[in-house]
Amino acid sequence: MKLTVCLLTFDSQRLLREVIPPLLELADELVVVDSGSSDDTLAICAAFGLAPIHRPYRTHADQMNHAVSLARNDWVLCIDSDEVLDARTVAGLRGLKAGPEPEAGTAFRLSRHWHVLGREVHAIYPVSSPDYPVRLFNRSRVRFNDAPVDDKAVGFARTEILPGRVRHDTFRTLGEMQQKLDAYTSRRVRYSRVSPSLARAAAGGVLAFLKWYFRKGGWRDGLVGLAAGAYAAAYTFLKYFKSWQSARRRA
Repeated sequence: MKLTVCLLTFDSQRLLREVIPPLLELADELVVVDSGSSDDTLAICAAFGLAPIHRPYRTHADQMNHAVSLARNDWVLCIDSDEVLDARTVAGLRGLKAGPEPEAGTAFRLSRHWHVLGREVHAIYPVSSPDYPVRLFNRSRVRFNDAPVDDKAVGFARTEILPGRVRHDTFRTLGEMQQKLDAYTSRRVRYSRVSPSLARAAAGGVLAFLKWYFRKGGWRDGLVGLAAGAYAAAYTFLKYFKSWQSARRRA
C-alpha cells in the first residue's frame, strides 16, 4: 500500500521537529499545506527536505480536504502539527503498509491522547481523552465533512483502531488556549447557526463547567483540569455571546 501523509501547519515550530520524523518513516509522499506561518515552521520543513504549499485558512476540513486532493496516492494519513505519533503507531502503520491493501471502505482510527498545558488530561471540550478520530482512509471514498469546528471524516463503511498512542499536545500555554478559544468560537458563529442568546450564554457556560469539570473528570487533573473546565465554560459562553453581538450589529 502506497501512503501519502497530509500535514497541516501554521506557526508550528514548537512541535514540528517531533512531528515530522515519524511521518517520514511512513510516507511515500508527504504533502504539507501551510496557512501563512510567520515563525520558523517553513525553515524547519526545509531542513527535512519538505516544501510546504501555501493556502489561506478557512476551516480545518477545507484545508485538510485540499491537502488530500493533492495526494498522488489513494491511501492518505491526515495529521495536524500538534499530533505526535509514537513508535507503536508507526510500527502498526508500517505493518499495515506491508500487508494486503485494505478494502476502500475501511478506515482507521488513531488513539489520540490529549495534553493541555503540558499534562495529559481526561477531557477537554468537546472530547474525552483518548478519542479515536478517523485519520487513515482511501480518498476515493472518504473526505472530511464541512463542520466549521470539530469536523470529522465521513464516507467509510467500517473502521479499525490502530495500535499505539498519539500525543495531541493541543495547548501548551494559557495564551495558546485563549487564542484558539477566540478563533474556534468565531468560526463556529460565522459558519454555523448559533442562537443569539445572552441567557443561553450565561446558563450554558455554568452548565458546561459543571459537566466538563465534574462529570467528565476534569477534577482528576488538578489545576490543569480546572483550566480545561474553564475552557469549556468560556467556549460555550462566547459562542452564544458572539452570536448575540453579531445579531445586534445586523439589527
